[in-house]
Amino acid sequence: MDTNGIEQMLSVLRSTAAQATSKPAESAGQVAGGPSFADVLQNSISKVNQTQLQANAMADNLVAGDNSKSLHEVMIALQTASVSFQEMVQVRNKLVSAYQDVMNIQV
Repeated sequence: MDTNGIEQMLSVLRSTAAQATSKPAESAGQVAGGPSFADVLQNSISKVNQTQLQANAMADNLVAGDNSKSLHEVMIALQTASVSFQEMVQVRNKLVSAYQDVMNIQV
Protein backbone atom coordinates (compact mmCIF):
# COMPACT_ATOMS: atom_id res chain seq x y z
CA MET A 1 0.00 0.00 0.00
CA ASP A 2 1.35 3.43 -0.94
CA THR A 3 1.40 5.68 2.11
CA ASN A 4 3.50 8.48 0.62
CA GLY A 5 0.48 10.79 0.16
CA ILE A 6 -0.68 10.22 3.72
CA GLU A 7 2.82 10.91 5.06
CA GLN A 8 2.87 14.20 3.15
CA MET A 9 -0.56 15.09 4.53
CA LEU A 10 0.59 14.33 8.07
CA SER A 11 3.68 16.45 7.51
CA VAL A 12 1.50 19.39 6.45
CA LEU A 13 -0.76 18.91 9.48
CA ARG A 14 2.23 18.76 11.85
CA SER A 15 3.70 21.90 10.35
CA THR A 16 0.41 23.76 10.68
CA ALA A 17 0.01 22.60 14.26
CA ALA A 18 3.57 23.68 15.05
CA GLN A 19 2.93 27.11 13.57
CA ALA A 20 -0.26 27.47 15.58
CA THR A 21 1.58 26.67 18.80
CA SER A 22 4.65 28.74 17.81
CA LYS A 23 6.94 25.69 17.85
CA PRO A 24 9.38 25.13 14.99
CA ALA A 25 8.16 22.49 12.57
CA GLU A 26 10.14 19.27 12.20
CA SER A 27 10.04 19.37 8.43
CA ALA A 28 9.29 22.97 7.57
CA GLY A 29 11.65 22.82 4.57
CA GLN A 30 9.65 20.02 3.00
CA VAL A 31 6.34 21.80 3.50
CA ALA A 32 7.46 25.12 2.03
CA GLY A 33 8.60 23.57 -1.25
CA GLY A 34 6.18 20.65 -1.27
CA PRO A 35 2.71 20.27 -2.68
CA SER A 36 -0.24 22.01 -1.11
CA PHE A 37 -2.53 20.23 1.32
CA ALA A 38 -5.33 20.20 -1.24
CA ASP A 39 -3.05 18.56 -3.82
CA VAL A 40 -1.95 15.87 -1.38
CA LEU A 41 -5.54 15.18 -0.39
CA GLN A 42 -6.71 15.03 -4.01
CA ASN A 43 -3.86 12.69 -4.97
CA SER A 44 -4.65 10.38 -2.06
CA ILE A 45 -8.32 10.22 -3.00
CA SER A 46 -7.40 9.55 -6.63
CA LYS A 47 -5.10 6.68 -5.62
CA VAL A 48 -7.81 5.09 -3.48
CA ASN A 49 -10.30 5.45 -6.33
CA GLN A 50 -7.86 3.92 -8.80
CA THR A 51 -7.24 0.99 -6.44
CA GLN A 52 -10.96 0.37 -6.16
CA LEU A 53 -11.51 0.59 -9.92
CA GLN A 54 -8.70 -1.87 -10.61
CA ALA A 55 -9.98 -4.34 -8.01
CA ASN A 56 -13.53 -4.13 -9.36
CA ALA A 57 -12.29 -4.61 -12.94
CA MET A 58 -10.31 -7.69 -11.85
CA ALA A 59 -13.39 -9.12 -10.10
CA ASP A 60 -15.59 -8.44 -13.14
CA ASN A 61 -13.06 -10.13 -15.44
CA LEU A 62 -12.88 -13.16 -13.17
CA VAL A 63 -16.67 -13.48 -13.09
CA ALA A 64 -16.77 -13.16 -16.88
CA GLY A 65 -14.42 -16.15 -17.19
CA ASP A 66 -11.07 -14.45 -17.75
CA ASN A 67 -8.47 -16.66 -16.07
CA SER A 68 -5.52 -14.28 -16.43
CA LYS A 69 -5.73 -13.48 -12.70
CA SER A 70 -6.27 -16.13 -10.06
CA LEU A 71 -8.96 -15.95 -7.41
CA HIS A 72 -6.49 -15.18 -4.63
CA GLU A 73 -5.00 -12.25 -6.61
CA VAL A 74 -8.48 -10.82 -7.10
CA MET A 75 -9.33 -11.29 -3.42
CA ILE A 76 -6.10 -9.59 -2.36
CA ALA A 77 -6.83 -6.66 -4.68
CA LEU A 78 -10.36 -6.33 -3.31
CA GLN A 79 -9.11 -6.43 0.28
CA THR A 80 -6.41 -3.86 -0.48
CA ALA A 81 -9.04 -1.56 -1.97
CA SER A 82 -11.24 -2.03 1.09
CA VAL A 83 -8.42 -1.25 3.53
CA SER A 84 -7.41 1.81 1.48
CA PHE A 85 -10.97 3.11 1.59
CA GLN A 86 -11.27 2.50 5.34
CA GLU A 87 -7.99 4.35 5.87
CA MET A 88 -9.26 7.28 3.81
CA VAL A 89 -12.47 7.39 5.87
CA GLN A 90 -10.44 7.48 9.10
CA VAL A 91 -8.33 10.36 7.78
CA ARG A 92 -11.52 12.19 6.83
CA ASN A 93 -12.93 11.62 10.32
CA LYS A 94 -9.77 13.04 11.89
CA LEU A 95 -9.89 16.07 9.60
CA VAL A 96 -13.55 16.72 10.45
CA SER A 97 -12.79 16.35 14.15
CA ALA A 98 -9.85 18.76 13.90
CA TYR A 99 -12.00 21.26 12.00
CA GLN A 100 -14.71 21.07 14.66
CA ASP A 101 -12.11 21.57 17.39
CA VAL A 102 -10.77 24.66 15.64
CA MET A 103 -14.26 26.04 15.13
CA ASN A 104 -15.02 25.61 18.84
CA ILE A 105 -11.99 27.62 19.94
CA GLN A 106 -13.10 30.82 21.58
CA VAL A 107 -11.17 33.93 20.65
